[in-house]
Amino acid sequence: MTLRFYDTASAEVRDFVPVVPGKVSLYYCGATVQGMPHVGHLRSAIAFDQLTRWLEYRGFRVTVVRNVTDIDDKILAKSAESFAGDFADEPGTVRNEEWWALAYRYEQEFLKAYDALGVSRPTYEPRATGHIPEMHALIATLIDRGHAYPALDDSGDVYFDVRSWSKYGSLTRQNIDDMQGAADADPRGKKDSRDFALWKGHKEGEPTTASWASPWGAGRPGWHLECSAMAGKYLGTEFDIHGGGLDLRFPHHENEMAQSQAAGHGFANFWMHNGMVTYAGEKMSKSIGNTISPSEMLALASPRVVRYYLGQAQYRSVLDYRPTSLEEAAAAVERIDGFISRAVRALSPEAVSAGGSHTLFTYGKVPEPFERAMDDDLNVPQALAVVHETVRTGNTALTEGRLEDARQALHDLHDMLRVLGLNAVASGPAADARESAALDVLVEAQLAARAQARATKDWAASDAIRDTLAAAGVVVEDGADGASWSLKRG
Repeated sequence: MTLRFYDTASAEVRDFVPVVPGKVSLYYCGATVQGMPHVGHLRSAIAFDQLTRWLEYRGFRVTVVRNVTDIDDKILAKSAESFAGDFADEPGTVRNEEWWALAYRYEQEFLKAYDALGVSRPTYEPRATGHIPEMHALIATLIDRGHAYPALDDSGDVYFDVRSWSKYGSLTRQNIDDMQGAADADPRGKKDSRDFALWKGHKEGEPTTASWASPWGAGRPGWHLECSAMAGKYLGTEFDIHGGGLDLRFPHHENEMAQSQAAGHGFANFWMHNGMVTYAGEKMSKSIGNTISPSEMLALASPRVVRYYLGQAQYRSVLDYRPTSLEEAAAAVERIDGFISRAVRALSPEAVSAGGSHTLFTYGKVPEPFERAMDDDLNVPQALAVVHETVRTGNTALTEGRLEDARQALHDLHDMLRVLGLNAVASGPAADARESAALDVLVEAQLAARAQARATKDWAASDAIRDTLAAAGVVVEDGADGASWSLKRG
């Protein structure tokens, strides 16, 4: 099946053909580091991590650029509040914190969250503050081409002239006359209230550290300009995919596309947007208290369960969180891990790897139904259906003693989990099957000693062994075919 993705710009699912054969260039919007990451940030990162993993599985060499917006109005406002003491007593805040320290601190929090959930590091993660010269060059090009102008009030601002670009509004299919004014700068110096800022002149009261010299006066870049400059710097004037959350389509991505194309760049061939996360069918909002943070999720469930939950829906659809969501995800992960543990116990490492000299798993070809699902605009729900069907057939094979079929199911499962990033999170048996095999040897030795004690009617020794295993989180169940064990949930 041909690899196909939905392109927001054309509003259709199209065949994916890379700009350079065999290579894929992907830029997706990372964090504006003004505060702690929220679930929307992590859902987006997981969606584009799944995309990257699938492209790599399909044989492409993928270059991923994920930016860090480390200079922004909101960052400066948070820093100013810390000096004023307005929020210094809130959790996670620091008194009298410079904007650049605040941005860096929150950047580290995002990296911790990404790493906890097994999101692969991008090829490069540029910061906006490190690319001021590239932004100046892009502004100069837009002015020379008649698409930008210095503010009419001598404020030092520079604006993009939206009416100079006939395609403005095409990404979100809007008419300029129906749009509200851009709220990113004082409208006094604009030709049109909808013109957006490319450069923001330094204002009295703002820290001098948040200001850079420019041909138009000291100041700092506009938010939209930053991504265009960084994407062009590392991926070139035309690249394959630009991604981000659905909430970024307008104005951010609309403005990115307009200013880049107006500068003569082809820019992104595909625009891919992931859907939002809601709470019981409603938009999450701090004001009404229906939010859940990544740290709260990770307190309720393992990182692998949280990743399963955040990555289980088709990336373009809404993902709805409910109080039972993580329990349901945990049950699904338990079914997967239950088969892995059972299969590792039943199969020797040599039988599992089918080589004897290899590690427990080798990387092979995913089942064809899984491949068809992922080729079809990353249809992860269908792909997960294949995962769970493989678990069912693998368990049946083990029950019926068909060890070769069980071995194949275990290999297929490993390959699919790797594509989905569910064996990249350090929790559960799938994180390292060799650890499971070692644990199995130790537990089976205890069960053998317990069986011997029961055979000689040494019930005290038998109970002691069972209690020791229980204290270690190992649940023993006696059956007609002997004792079996599993790890206690939680």
